[in-house]
Amino acid sequence: MGGGCWPSRKKVKCVASVGTSGTTLAASPKIVAALAKLKPKTLILDGEVAVFGEELVSRFEWLRHLNHGDLATPPLFMVFDLLQLGEKDYRPEPFKVRRKALEKVVKGEKLILAARRLSPNGFAAWAEVLHRGWEGYVGKDPESKYTGGRSLKWLKVKQRDYRVEERGWDSRNKS
Repeated sequence: MGGGCWPSRKKVKCVASVGTSGTTLAASPKIVAALAKLKPKTLILDGEVAVFGEELVSRFEWLRHLNHGDLATPPLFMVFDLLQLGEKDYRPEPFKVRRKALEKVVKGEKLILAARRLSPNGFAAWAEVLHRGWEGYVGKDPESKYTGGRSLKWLKVKQRDYRVEERGWDSRNKS
């Protein structure tokens, strides 16, 4: 469900990551309207739409059926990174600078949220992931520049076979 959005003038343009549908954000007009109201008008964000259950664990599989009984939130745009703000290209900036600017841009928003920050200590962050029942986390070097694709500066750590049956998809049974 990943991708990015950029409001400019009176439009909001959204693109999906390779292999995702791209329709999730388009089907969330309240998020699109909230993005259109952000200042400045030229803004490029990297994030994804998510909904959460009662335990505030993201449930991407529920995006297909938003009338799910255990839904605790409306669709939210969870923002991971800021790529451009006004005329400034933030990609060459360190992550810690991009994150600070991102938090300022989305401050007070109800449907657009900066992704949760965990402990900078990887072992403590992993313990929180396990304790809260999350899928995993992405550790980012605070000095890293934004680059597309995989990087050793950003490491994604996931629980193996996380909620496979609940999510309605089992890679072990791929045909």
